[in-house]
Amino acid sequence: MRRFPVTPKQGCSVVTGLQLGDNRAFTYPFTSKTAQIHLSFPYSFISFNSPYLLLQGQIPRNRYEIYRKKAVAKDFGPWKTLPIMGEEEKQQKFGVEEEAALVVKELRKSFRSGKTKSYEWRVSQLQSIDKMVHEREKEITEALYKDLSKPEIEAFVSEISMTKSSCKLALRELKRWMTPEEAKTSLTTFPSSAEIVPEPLGVVLVISSWNYPFLLSIDPVIGAIAAGNTVVLKPSETAPATSTLLAKLLKEYLDQSTIRVVEGAVAVTSALLDQKWDKILFTGGGKVGRIVLTAAAKHLTPVVLELGGKCPAVVDSNVNLQVAARRIIAGKWACNNGQACVGVDYVITTKDFAPKLIDSLRNELEEFFGKDPMESRDLSRIVNSFHFTRLATLLNEDKVSDKIVLGGQRNENQLKIAPTILLDVPEDSLIMQEEIFGPLLPILTVENIEDSFDVICSKPKPLAAYCFTNDQQLKKKFVQNIPAGGVLINDTVLHSTVSSLPFGGVGESGMGYYHGKFSFDAFSHKKAVLYRSFDGDSSIRYPPYTPRRQRLLKAVISGNILG
Repeated sequence: MRRFPVTPKQGCSVVTGLQLGDNRAFTYPFTSKTAQIHLSFPYSFISFNSPYLLLQGQIPRNRYEIYRKKAVAKDFGPWKTLPIMGEEEKQQKFGVEEEAALVVKELRKSFRSGKTKSYEWRVSQLQSIDKMVHEREKEITEALYKDLSKPEIEAFVSEISMTKSSCKLALRELKRWMTPEEAKTSLTTFPSSAEIVPEPLGVVLVISSWNYPFLLSIDPVIGAIAAGNTVVLKPSETAPATSTLLAKLLKEYLDQSTIRVVEGAVAVTSALLDQKWDKILFTGGGKVGRIVLTAAAKHLTPVVLELGGKCPAVVDSNVNLQVAARRIIAGKWACNNGQACVGVDYVITTKDFAPKLIDSLRNELEEFFGKDPMESRDLSRIVNSFHFTRLATLLNEDKVSDKIVLGGQRNENQLKIAPTILLDVPEDSLIMQEEIFGPLLPILTVENIEDSFDVICSKPKPLAAYCFTNDQQLKKKFVQNIPAGGVLINDTVLHSTVSSLPFGGVGESGMGYYHGKFSFDAFSHKKAVLYRSFDGDSSIRYPPYTPRRQRLLKAVISGNILG
């Protein structure tokens, strides 16, 4: 792991606008013009005084001022900040960029040595990841709990077991994935043979997200290693315990000459993005996705962007209501308390059926999380105070606050918000204009269930779309007419666990895809290779092109040689 040196004054820690409840001193400087360094006395607080939040993509530009005013009105405790500017800032920025360039240079040297191309190296690293997850499962679970209060069973199901499955699949199938694929040739190249050779791209960058900070870090790395690349992993600083653990474990278990972890925030990410990569895979929000894509374009670097969006769930009236309600809950609140890119963002059903659906959701929520969900140990907390304030702002909007039909309880000190259902919020409200990414679930009503198609298609294409129905025609129409990264009928989220399906977005929900062999392909170049001998050389291919040669050449090319 490479760290970027900066030494805070004694008793102080380097913090950013999103660094909450975490007093550890970071070992990298924040030097971007949009994110000043602050020295702050250790305290849990949130600073909205920097456009850093905009760069992070955590907040839309037109709502930044709304959230800032809401937050500064709160009492986040005694604190003061001191911006560090001038020559020192410039020197630190240069140091970060220099370190990032050095990391890439070292990994590129390792790649050019051919070390990572061998089957043996790839298998050894994948086996080490498998061993790491098995031996350090308890530490991984503890880190996830520190960052998100993620329940142990949820951590196992959604992060640890999926990482294990991904690793075991790669180990089982790697030899087949690496085998060149035979390709057909044509009469014009006879005699010849052809194949498609999967070739590693080189030095790749993986920037992961905070909501599933272990899975979304290691899963892409597994694909990059399987494909034979050297890798830099940049974990999310918003999940600091998992980030620190990843840096520690990958240094201990994996080959440091080919695989590195770089911790940091905006300045570090910016320095990494300034480098030339052979591929970048980014998981996060659309705002930062645009920044990543812009940076990649300077070097013509291909990217995979796993973003998100407002994932709808359409509920018909002919369903098994209890099962549908349970599966919606599983795809909303049992998925990191709504903090999941494929989680249900809003529900659409008919006006007549909405009361029944709400009653069923109320009953199942009580069975799952008790009469007081704020005391439930089976719900994750909101990741930090910024996101708590953001979600509270969505609920407090004048035209939304009276639409709550269930839940709404909050505890800012514990960063908890109860599962909350809202009915018929206005389409122009904040909660319907941005991805919610939290435990709030609006239910919109329509006269006819097929009217839901217009509502969904009026918004940017989501990462996932769900439909609950027993109507075969409606299923078919939904699959054909709803543009989305993935579609799941009569359930939620589970499509992302099927390794034979590509996982990725479309439009504003992302580009490119991975999982299973698709991960191997995402970090590979399919190199076309044609083999010929010196036999069968025909003079009609070469000048001078006499009338006879022209006739024969045209006949061969058109496949009409007998005519």
